[in-house]
Amino acid sequence: MAGRSGAGRISDEDIALVRERSPIADVVGEHIQLRNAGGGNLKGLCPFHDEKSPSFNVTPARGYYYCFGCAEGGDVITFVRKIENLSFAEAVERLAQRAGIQLRYEQGGYVPGREQGERVRLIEAHRAAAEFYAEQLGTPDAAPGRRFLSERGFERVDAERFGVGYAPAGWEALSRHLMARGFTSQELLKGGLAREGRRGPIDRFRGRLVWPIRDITGDVIGFGARKLLDSDDGPKYLNTPESPIYHKSSVLYGVDLAKREIARRSQAVIVEGYTDVMACHLAGVPTAVATCGTSFGEEHIKVLRRLLLDQAEFRGEVIFTFDGDSAGQKAALRAFQDEQKFVTQTFVAVQPDGLDPCDLRLKHGDAAIRDLIASREPLFAFAIRSVISRYDLTTNEGRLGALDAAAPVVASIKDPGLRRTYVVDLDRWLGFMDEGFVIQRVQQALGQGGQGGQGGQGRQGGDPGRYGHQDQPGPYGRQQGPQQYGRRQGRPYGGPDQGRYGGPAQGRAHEPREAREAREQADPVAMLEAEALKLAVQRPALLGPEFDALGGEAFTRPEHAALYGVIVVVGGTVAGGSGGQEWVERLLAAAGDELRPAFTRFAVEEPRVEAGGEERYAAAVLARLLETAVGRSVAQIKSRLQRLNPVEEQQEYNRLFGELVALEQQRRVLRERAAGA
Repeated sequence: MAGRSGAGRISDEDIALVRERSPIADVVGEHIQLRNAGGGNLKGLCPFHDEKSPSFNVTPARGYYYCFGCAEGGDVITFVRKIENLSFAEAVERLAQRAGIQLRYEQGGYVPGREQGERVRLIEAHRAAAEFYAEQLGTPDAAPGRRFLSERGFERVDAERFGVGYAPAGWEALSRHLMARGFTSQELLKGGLAREGRRGPIDRFRGRLVWPIRDITGDVIGFGARKLLDSDDGPKYLNTPESPIYHKSSVLYGVDLAKREIARRSQAVIVEGYTDVMACHLAGVPTAVATCGTSFGEEHIKVLRRLLLDQAEFRGEVIFTFDGDSAGQKAALRAFQDEQKFVTQTFVAVQPDGLDPCDLRLKHGDAAIRDLIASREPLFAFAIRSVISRYDLTTNEGRLGALDAAAPVVASIKDPGLRRTYVVDLDRWLGFMDEGFVIQRVQQALGQGGQGGQGGQGRQGGDPGRYGHQDQPGPYGRQQGPQQYGRRQGRPYGGPDQGRYGGPAQGRAHEPREAREAREQADPVAMLEAEALKLAVQRPALLGPEFDALGGEAFTRPEHAALYGVIVVVGGTVAGGSGGQEWVERLLAAAGDELRPAFTRFAVEEPRVEAGGEERYAAAVLARLLETAVGRSVAQIKSRLQRLNPVEEQQEYNRLFGELVALEQQRRVLRERAAGA
């Protein structure tokens, strides 16, 4: 399928080239951490729904992904479309840009910069703006910016590493530069690079030091600008406004530089500013990131969880750095509210003298930053200590007040074991030496609405209201229990009373893998049919003409019969050769919207066979599938024979009896074949 972009149409040959030069593991790996899952598959946390354990699978050999939790699946173009909310043509252009491919547009030919999608145009405008700002940093007018960096311990090479630049003080310097390069005033306004003036667009950033803000893939999507002169009556920091490519609630400054180290070290350090990120990276803490003009929130957590491969294990670290003053303590307590949205461990690193990482490096050197991170304290402990520090612990009244203030904090800890541990710590910190008394106060807080009273449901059990488990409800929970596929009852496949795969109206699109496997294991025939279809999609040469001659009636499930029909339409498994991406693409092109997710699933999910035994396994699956089909024919003939009178209908009875003997013999042969395979 060719994609339309503006007035042009991307050629099929270029779309195929983009797929070929965009390895799906590399593209997906720019957004989530992937680990080896065996059988040539990779696995990570799904970027399309919240989950505790990874169910998102990537199969590089066939170029497809599939999530067994939410049933999202497709090729590399589909992934980019969904993850970045793009049209098909925009996703192709995005990948072409990444791979260095110049696309050709039919119906008018290639006109540079004219037919490209909005996102690609805005990304290019921001890249050009970042280059312009970086060049301006060397001009005489940028002397205050260079002085600002130097006073904070940064050299010119450091500024180049992070792309720091300078926005000239003139009203239209950047706007004129970009419009001369072919960008429209509307694009500058929409991207937040300019704002509307009386005579046209004027630069949003003027006379400021500028940091480019990049997304996780490294594209510049916005800027943060710091004022340099007292005559500037604007805010100290000014950021790009919300735009089609910039959403501050999900952007982390430095994530493009830190993502690989975050994944490798299972550690993320959250700091408060752009210079803090620079200082940490230069000091040997390359996992530092910062929010951009907003507080740390849920969307930022989702980004980090995917990079950390945050699973139901206390593995890995998220470390918040805050100033030691009251504002820093308040920030830490806000972070505490989000702590239990992580599964990994969370910590706080606070510099007692109130220095932020940038000032700490300037005053005490690189080692001081590394020591700060190494001296991290569990966030729970810091939050509780911050509360009790406001009371005079030398008096009984002060200690009791501190206990009542800290009890709700302890009560909000969901993990019962961890909550019990902090009860002991709280008793020790307050000096009561009476754990029973402290437990009583915490239990009272639980009874008054503390968040910890979830029937012993700890972090490893999950919060069903946010990260629902397989058998739990909630906005992100998976559906409950196996549902039965609908059988054919004189209605065509996918009729009005059937779901996506011929089942109930809810369908099977979002059925969790565990529920589906439980249902299939309860129905061995359905599992056998699924295995045969996996082989037909992944290793068609192992099945060959015998599979193609089965006929749709060999499959008891309507969706399986429909999938088989598509395979036959494209030439059968004999046309699939050794399989691979091209064969899967042919199947997906021939399938309708209802069947494509199932084909994607069967292209990714590994057959139940050990490596090296594929040929024997395929022979056994095919023999068993034939045997079950013959068995159904045997049952049908026996039923008809029971309804016949062998005396009055002797001729028909004898004919059917002969068929029965032949089928029984065939079934025995197939059974032996399956056993010996």
